[in-house]
Amino acid sequence: MDILHLFRVPPWNAQRTNTRGPPSRKGSLSIEDTFDSISELGPLELMGRELDLAPYGTLRKSQSADSLNSISSVTNTFGQDFILGQVEVSMEYDATSHTLHVAVLQGKDLLEREEASFESCFMRVSLLPDEQIVGISRIQRNAYSILFDEKFSIPLDPTALEEKSLRFSVFGVDEDERNISTGVVELKLSVLDLPLQPFTGWLYLQDQNKASDAVGEILLSLSYLPTAERLTVVVVKAKNLIWTNDKTTADPFVKVYLLQDGRKMSKKKTAVKRDDPNPVFNEAMIFSVPAIVLQDLSLRVTVAESSSDGHGDNVGHVIIGPSASGMGTTHWNQMLATLRRPVSMWHPVRRN
Repeated sequence: MDILHLFRVPPWNAQRTNTRGPPSRKGSLSIEDTFDSISELGPLELMGRELDLAPYGTLRKSQSADSLNSISSVTNTFGQDFILGQVEVSMEYDATSHTLHVAVLQGKDLLEREEASFESCFMRVSLLPDEQIVGISRIQRNAYSILFDEKFSIPLDPTALEEKSLRFSVFGVDEDERNISTGVVELKLSVLDLPLQPFTGWLYLQDQNKASDAVGEILLSLSYLPTAERLTVVVVKAKNLIWTNDKTTADPFVKVYLLQDGRKMSKKKTAVKRDDPNPVFNEAMIFSVPAIVLQDLSLRVTVAESSSDGHGDNVGHVIIGPSASGMGTTHWNQMLATLRRPVSMWHPVRRN
């Protein structure tokens, strides 16, 4: 999927990549890490404040590992979330009236569920964490690709933009006129910088009822600095990890692979945390990535268990990038839409 017409990205990216054709293969990714000190990062100090990392100490630079030359076993469906269509939304914040204006523009493939058939649907917009319903669209008949063109206004103080999220929920209406959830997506307002610029983008809906294979969650932050061509991945923390083979305890760590066209180009890993299902890592991983190859890249983030023989079991993983789906694609697209600004998201960790 071509990520660059999912989001309106700054002109520098449009000039250096092909926004309408297949992924560019003109560039080649360097696997050399040219950074000797975490102090070179600069913006990571700001990132630490935004993610409320102060209680955990300063960010540490991750350990590098040897590059792998073998072809990755990662495929286009490996480790992805369950997606159920897309919805295009836009948001703009009026600082004078303290009002958030939200528009639900259009949707694609919103009613594709195997276990049910729907002839119509509608969308509901809620403000989290209070589950306040702020708008409900008109019912759309026989609509798999539709124009909603619905607008809602939400009174919201500027400080609330750092705390609130919006949930977009699509409901199908069956033959008995029952409303059944067909897809949900949540968007954290703090990552959008709405007081400075409006936001427009496609979001991927997910079926939360099929997330039973998750074995924990991991909080990751991504940022891309186009002038230096640096991709920074911060492994912040994980929670509710479920160990392999019914173990009651384990020592987790995280491996991050940078993939280009499915090939593992670089690998870095965090320190090991002892006997902790909710580990705090707070480690930064920096990759030198030319903008011209961004469309060819993905990240595979693997949570693993350390062992004395060095061959620990993998707990599960997350795929992030244009070849992923669900939150993996949404996170990557938001990084590209808000260059230089760290974007943090929780991801479910899934078994291989």
